[in-house]
Amino acid sequence: MKKTAALLLGLLFTVNSAFADRVWINDLRTRFLNNSAIIMEINPRSFNAQDTDGDGLIKKSEGDEPGTFLNGISRLDTMATYGVNTLLLMPINKIGKIKALGTAGSLYAISDFSKLNPQLVSKDTVLSDVEQAKKFIKEAHNRNIRVMVDLPACGAYDFYMKRPELFAKDKNGQAIVPDIWTDVRLFNAGTEEAYNKEVFALYKDFVDLMLELEVDGIRASVPSIKPASFWKDLISYSRKFDSQMLWLAQASDSGVNVINTTVNTSTDKLLDAGFDGYYGFFGDFKNISGAKEFTTKLSSMMTNLKKRTDKKAVIGAFATHDDLSPTLSKGMAYTIMQFWLNATLPINTFTLDGNQSGDNFVYSWGNKKAEQSETDDMQYFVNRGKIDIFNYSRRPGANNQILISEYVMSTQFKRYFTTHLNAGTFHILKTSHPDIFAYATSYNRTTILTIGNLNFNSHIRGDVKVPKFDEEKISVPVKITEPPLIENGKLTLNLEPGEMQILIINDYEL
Repeated sequence: MKKTAALLLGLLFTVNSAFADRVWINDLRTRFLNNSAIIMEINPRSFNAQDTDGDGLIKKSEGDEPGTFLNGISRLDTMATYGVNTLLLMPINKIGKIKALGTAGSLYAISDFSKLNPQLVSKDTVLSDVEQAKKFIKEAHNRNIRVMVDLPACGAYDFYMKRPELFAKDKNGQAIVPDIWTDVRLFNAGTEEAYNKEVFALYKDFVDLMLELEVDGIRASVPSIKPASFWKDLISYSRKFDSQMLWLAQASDSGVNVINTTVNTSTDKLLDAGFDGYYGFFGDFKNISGAKEFTTKLSSMMTNLKKRTDKKAVIGAFATHDDLSPTLSKGMAYTIMQFWLNATLPINTFTLDGNQSGDNFVYSWGNKKAEQSETDDMQYFVNRGKIDIFNYSRRPGANNQILISEYVMSTQFKRYFTTHLNAGTFHILKTSHPDIFAYATSYNRTTILTIGNLNFNSHIRGDVKVPKFDEEKISVPVKITEPPLIENGKLTLNLEPGEMQILIINDYEL
């Protein structure tokens, strides 16, 4: 039977549920740079959608209600219970309806950077759209939850039709379609020496709206397709009004730009421009071939961060809205591993709403003909296994209590040991099996030891070398199935497919 001391750790934590209005002081940038942000990415249009007949579709004509700023408030308590202290909202701006993907339109096809998406606004109140958004954010703040908002990279086709001069053209004078996204067109952001002031003005309007809403941070989608100077001036502008405004770049160590554009600003230049953090290499985790590749990339990322003269951080973006559901991809063990990697590494915890409970994001009506549509697309366009951002769909989530429990325990662990992970010394440990990885963080005569099996199909047996560690040392099993054999600075383990083991070793430091 599985044993875990993490259940005991739960007694150490209480959720801040004092919902009375409080004076909010943004601290997200500081929190992020100290790797203490526990982020949940949500789709506001489905976050608390009310699906009365349970068919997965939100049909307003039949009394269903999509996710809105106001009905989302009642789900904030659950987020607080999970241990989440930061919400990342997918785009909340007005979206396009021409050449659209899906019957409601992609959240990333923005038609107006200065206006809110009316789909997120309740009609059963006298509050304006801005007031409703501000109320959601204020209620999040009352629960000690910070709010970030996604800033899309491109403009909707509708926007292109109104302002074609703002968009990039190919050699034939046609607007550039980014990758496979037929509903948006690429902005002409200019060059490093002279960025496009008119496009900059659009993004400044977005920042002004976020400041009005009292948002705590901004995630920039595909920032590499705009010059570093563009971002430097925009970030500087935002910080004149809020020095704690967090700027997160959707950029990775791979440096691959999936959008066909001549501008490809490197991650280092984005960080130099003022971004506080990025995605690291974690988006490639699903393709990792073994422990050596994983630990090599991990070590390289951490070394590069330490080399910088200014403080930067990363998020554990193992599975975002662009990725296949981890449960569908490789099963529960793979999902749980992502939780605990986030919890035991000096990074900011990141989870997509639905992954914490085992949603496979398979929609039975996906890519079938629709009876009605708000766009010019009469098909329920979805990417199988990925959260729906194109239609009015059900609230994300399943009811896998094992996953929910593991997620909550991992966030509790992270909250308690954040100082240890940040201030401690990090070590990659040698193992005898190519699928076993191991690392440890030592601080103040205590060591957190993390071991994992990257083979999700087979049990494996192997050794981990832990210098000068023996059975006389007192160790607390946080997460373990079968206790390891400890002898002469070596742990011998039997690991289940995808299993992670975590030990806290007292009075021991590497």
